[in-house]
Amino acid sequence: MADKVNQAEPVDEQAGGLKYREAMEELSRILAEIEGDHVDLDELAVKVERAAFLLQMCRKKIQDTEMKVKAVIDGLDPAKEG
Repeated sequence: MADKVNQAEPVDEQAGGLKYREAMEELSRILAEIEGDHVDLDELAVKVERAAFLLQMCRKKIQDTEMKVKAVIDGLDPAKEG
């Protein structure tokens, strides 16, 4: 069975335009359900897979944001111009 988290599809396409805040809120809900024993055993694997996907998506968004911020800051450094 293929692992949904490691599929070749880009993370943003799988997320369907999900924002970072929305992903974190969904992760919090999933965690609360799992910790509170509100998840049926048949749903547990699906919830854990979704949580893993959301974590991967959030990490990617953080990395992308860090790179963008670094690029902006580097662009402000006069020593790096021309």
